[in-house]
Amino acid sequence: MADVAVISRELTVGELSARSGVPASTLRYYDREGLIHSRRTSGNQRRYARDALRRVAFIRASQRVGIPLQEIREALGLLPEARTPTGEDWAQVSERWRHELGRRIDLLVRIQDKLTDCIGCGCLSLERCALVNPCDVLGGAGPGAGGLRS
Repeated sequence: MADVAVISRELTVGELSARSGVPASTLRYYDREGLIHSRRTSGNQRRYARDALRRVAFIRASQRVGIPLQEIREALGLLPEARTPTGEDWAQVSERWRHELGRRIDLLVRIQDKLTDCIGCGCLSLERCALVNPCDVLGGAGPGAGGLRS
């Protein structure tokens, strides 16, 4: 009877999608990438534990502030699998990014301060544009446009 109780607490991909606001295709991608985990039923349907809701919310919030999926995966790997992560667990994971986010905020403030002049000049020069090449970070990467990624 305990198995029935566990199964009834699980979510289908459709339920997880509806509750999280994330498309089912994205959830399946997260599952393939190891960001969230499902089990398969005898009919080969995915079932997610309820803690997947918090993990999906964490992934989306992390993406909104520019954290790459690889770093999100590494952080989620620090969380316990056998239980729903606590507030302390989440705080430990998010602390890892505090310095990096501060660095990004500083960079964005510097760009913001130059925004009017830069857009006004219209150059978008790879050599001197604060928007395309902030702090000349591409200069150290050598010649060519290989450093331009979105």
